[in-house]
Parts: sequence; structure tokens; C-alpha cells
Amino acid sequence: MPKTLADRLRMQISDEIVRGMLAPGVSLDEMELARRFNVSRTPVREAIRLLVASGLVEARPHRTAVVARPDLAQLVAMFEALRELEALCAGLAAGRMTGRERSRLQRIQRSLLEVVRGGDPLRYHELNEDFHTSIYAGSHNPYLARLTAETRARIAPFSRAQFHTLGRLAKSHEEHECVLVAILGGNPSAAAAGMRAHIGSVYDAYMGYRPGLSARTVAR
Repeated sequence: MPKTLADRLRMQISDEIVRGMLAPGVSLDEMELARRFNVSRTPVREAIRLLVASGLVEARPHRTAVVARPDLAQLVAMFEALRELEALCAGLAAGRMTGRERSRLQRIQRSLLEVVRGGDPLRYHELNEDFHTSIYAGSHNPYLARLTAETRARIAPFSRAQFHTLGRLAKSHEEHECVLVAILGGNPSAAAAGMRAHIGSVYDAYMGYRPGLSARTVAR
């Protein structure tokens, strides 16, 4: 799905926040960001709104938004919720995906392997989103798909960061393969278990990427 300018700005700014280039408490001045990225203030304002929704930025009434201080408890809670929602989607998809949907999922997985070989974290993130949203759609439960997509969007800046850790792209692809095989085999319990383990691994990889945060285990 094509990204809007605001989406691209959100990804750039969120990467800088998650990687520590923009420290907690730093102000995000709309004018300054617009000049820096050579855009108008409108997409910058929308990008900041999206960052507030993800918890990376704090909005302050009548004042400039600032980079939020990491709230580990909230982050753990979001990962736990995402893990269970994704597992539910995968389990349902294993029993409900059409042949065409399964073929599309296989094509995405093959494309991901090519990206792993090329070592491109940004492109992997984009295709990774396609892989997961295809599973949401394959659950054939629109309410669950929307709820899972919204939760994933809030946690995306954190989950995307872990693709920069050494060997993570290949490991992620292996985890996807376990989920894919279970879905293609029509095994709901294995698909759910594989997805649950995958999201737990994403959290662990993110915590390894940001060693400055005190790790708290996501209950398995």
C-alpha cells in the first residue's frame, strides 16, 4: 500500500526516536521539521499526530509536542495484546484462507527471502507489513482484522527498530515460515503458536536493540 507523505515522515522521525537520535524531552517544532524535510507544515502536523498515537510523542495543550519518555509497562502491555491478537488471526486464517489468499501469502514470503539476502531493513519492514495484514484479512473477521491492524500501527515504530539487529531479518523470515507452513497445512493451533512465538521474538529483539531500557518479560 502506498505511503502518504505524513506516513513517510512519521517513519523517519520515529526511527530517530527509537534509535536514540531524538532524546526524550526534545521538542518537535513543526516549522523546524518542515524546513528540515522540505515539506509544508500540514504533513508534519499529521506525522506528529500519528506519533502521539503510537506513544512516541507527547502532545501538550498550546505547546510544542515533545519526544516521550519510554514507558516500559505500556510497551509490554501493547506487545502482549498484539501477540494474542496476531495469534488469533493466524489461527483463524489457517482454517479460513482461500486458495488465492494462501498463494499471495506464499509470494510475499518468497519476496521477503530476496530482501533478506539483500539486507534491506526498510524494504523488509514494508513487505513484513504485507505478510501480517494478509493474515489479518485471511481471518475473515473484519472486526478482529481492524483491531489487530490498529494495535500493530501503534507499536510499529518499536517493532520496526528490531530489524536493524544483526541476523534479525533471517530469523524473522524463519519465524514467518513456521506460521506459513501451519496456515498452508490448515493447522490453527500450530499457526497460532507460531505467531505467538514470533511476536515474542520481535519484543525480545527490540529490547536487545535498545539495551538502555530495563527489560521486562512479555509473558509467554
